Amino acid sequence: MPEDEKKVSKAQQKAVNKYVKNNYDRINVTFSKGDREKIKAAADAVGESVNSYIKKAVEQRMES
Repeated sequence: MPEDEKKVSKAQQKAVNKYVKNNYDRINVTFSKGDREKIKAAADAVGESVNSYIKKAVEQRMES
């Protein structure tokens, strides 16, 4: 794919940011140095994104 096809216009990014702001809550989480790589490896091992992996872990904990 050519480089110019990958770029997102400022208007597109603004629309995405507005959608996210109106439809999602953001939570900042801080981990110890080195944990990010461990979490990414664990998520990759099960074919998930880091975001999905963390969300599922939180949901499972909330269920118990």
